Amino acid sequence: MNLINIEKITKSFTDHKLFDNASFSLQEGEKVGIIGINGTGKTTLLKMMAGLEEPDEGSITTANHVVIRYLPQHPEFDPAMSSLECVLAGNVSEENRWTIESDAKAMMTRLGIRDFAQPAGQLSGGQRKRLALISVLLSPADILLLDEPTNHLDNEMADWLEDYLKKWRGALIMVTHDRYFLDSVTNRIVEIDKGAIYSYQTNYSGFLELKTQRQEMEEASERKRQSILRVELEWIRRGARARSTKQKAHIQRYEELRDRQAPVQDSRVELSSISTRLGKTTVELEHICKSYGTRKLIDDFSYIFLKGDRVGIIGPNGCGKTTLMKIIAGIIPPDSGQVVVGQTVKMGYYAQEIAGEKTEGNDLSYMDPQQRVIDYVKDTAEYIQTRDGVLSASAMLERFLFPPDKQYSPIGKLSGGEKKRLNLLRVLASSPNLLLLDEPTNNLDITTLTILEDYLDQFEGIVVAVSHDRYFLDRTMKRIFAFEENGKLRQYEGGYTDYAMRRAAEKEAQEEEREGKRGGSGMAGTSTKADASAGQSASSGSDAPVAGKGQRTRGPQKLKFTYKEQKDYETIEADMAKLEEQIAALDQAIEASASDFVKLNQLMAEKEEAETALEGKMERWMYLEELAAKIAEQ
Repeated sequence: MNLINIEKITKSFTDHKLFDNASFSLQEGEKVGIIGINGTGKTTLLKMMAGLEEPDEGSITTANHVVIRYLPQHPEFDPAMSSLECVLAGNVSEENRWTIESDAKAMMTRLGIRDFAQPAGQLSGGQRKRLALISVLLSPADILLLDEPTNHLDNEMADWLEDYLKKWRGALIMVTHDRYFLDSVTNRIVEIDKGAIYSYQTNYSGFLELKTQRQEMEEASERKRQSILRVELEWIRRGARARSTKQKAHIQRYEELRDRQAPVQDSRVELSSISTRLGKTTVELEHICKSYGTRKLIDDFSYIFLKGDRVGIIGPNGCGKTTLMKIIAGIIPPDSGQVVVGQTVKMGYYAQEIAGEKTEGNDLSYMDPQQRVIDYVKDTAEYIQTRDGVLSASAMLERFLFPPDKQYSPIGKLSGGEKKRLNLLRVLASSPNLLLLDEPTNNLDITTLTILEDYLDQFEGIVVAVSHDRYFLDRTMKRIFAFEENGKLRQYEGGYTDYAMRRAAEKEAQEEEREGKRGGSGMAGTSTKADASAGQSASSGSDAPVAGKGQRTRGPQKLKFTYKEQKDYETIEADMAKLEEQIAALDQAIEASASDFVKLNQLMAEKEEAETALEGKMERWMYLEELAAKIAEQ
């Protein structure tokens, strides 16, 4: 059943056209991930589907009686309402209040909100986002529209939400940069690119492959167009005159080829800076302790950062990750212990939140909303050393997608994503040799994240990152420090997946140990059925039959094909050959359908199905060959 149908919509903001004659539809049971670079209209598309905005042209139709719930990127609540009231608003009737309130409290506790009476005005932006998420999940709905649902969730919370949405039976559309989350939850990827909407019936991994093929086909079509155009241009230059219909058609063909638009390349952030030399002494943390009131966040933590270190810091929200980063950066002091910083260390601190007000100390997260963009960068460096040479602050801003007209705008007029990008530029402009990245994946699109990850591959200094993004941690980190109970940090080698596997193995071992203790305590004075059976067989007075005493033993049975295996063995090679021919034919059809993306998706799905079938046939063939060899040896 078609739940939402978007036909030929156009939407613009000032001079920027977000959508140009774009179409999209949502079917029952689909779980769709929307991706695209910042500013392409992902949030706007969700708002239009939620009925909060209208397209300039085109239509958006929703099926009758369909209930939609929308999670905004930056939710707002009445500051006087309690946390629990915020969650229950719009969800509670007298009949269901007890059940809903119980579920709400359980979910709030799961997502780290334990003070149910705390006013919303006292909550952080991340806490408000989690309240809004809980409210949406508790609401009866046919369609969920979720804008960045994993922002402000720690790793365990993200795992819980991933499992919850995989089991959820309704339709789902979400905008997220979390690539593991996209890969696990979605069965369809929608990409917004230069005003158009492209649909891929696959998860994120499949999308990467299909998009690469689409771009290669576009490039191949463009090379072919340029080649034909050169031949046609030579014909025109020879002085051909439009005397005949044939010659007129020839000229018209040349003009059509000449005027056809070439594939437009996306503007991409260019990350390029050179780190300063790092001496023998880097940063040494010696017995660091930090508490707030009676709550101990960090307890006796020591570590010496090594050259080339890639350290990821993880743990529940509020455990002290950002506090530790600020202690390393010198923004706040530890209660006890000391931070020894080498003379050659030059830190670059990328803050999780952009501060709206200047605080005491060296708060590098502060951005004066009245300051011009270019002056903010010039305060750090007027000229920046890059791998391509020395660049001015203005040239570097252009590489970070800030055109000249935006460089002289006040910072207060920038979007949240633009502020984060500007903060990243300020960090790199200082030519640091130690990067402190606090939640770098929040508010950065996947394309920019990929560029940042490639940059970190080439970065010669130390990188320390707080992140809940499992993909980012796996991609960039070589060591994990996990906050555990009572402010203790534990070291794990490898990325996030290595950490998770180690934790799972330890948990399994603990469970087995507990089971063993329970089983051992209950064995004294009792015997199992197996023990009784064994004892009875061994007893000389037993009537149990024993081989050689009135009981005939069976010899080993010979191996042979079943009827089905024999039939498969006779036909399987021919079946495999047919599938290989089918895949070859589909490859040719795919190449011929470069411009028809609907047909292309259909052909790619058929090819994937044929390849899966071929893989199954090959596994069956290997089994039958092994069985045939054993039969022949008998």
